[in-house]
Amino acid sequence: MPTYEYECEACGSRFEKMQPISAAPLTRCPQCRGRVHRVVSGGAGFIVKGGGKEAPARGGADCSLQRTGRTCCGRGEPCGEPACGKDK
Repeated sequence: MPTYEYECEACGSRFEKMQPISAAPLTRCPQCRGRVHRVVSGGAGFIVKGGGKEAPARGGADCSLQRTGRTCCGRGEPCGEPACGKDK
């Protein structure tokens, strides 16, 4: 369900409202009951859901740098080697 942004013409407050695409736009401000209009926002985002592994960092295929801030060998930057215990 998309989120729409509105601005009140009377008090100037801005607020967001999740609404179905088929719903009519809001016409009244929830604070002062003044007239509102939809504001054109910066765009929409999306979330990719999946059951796969997280993306590997530069370096080893299973590098823990992105998860923990350190590689498996204790470095704070990618070392370019496979994860410890993995065959090269």
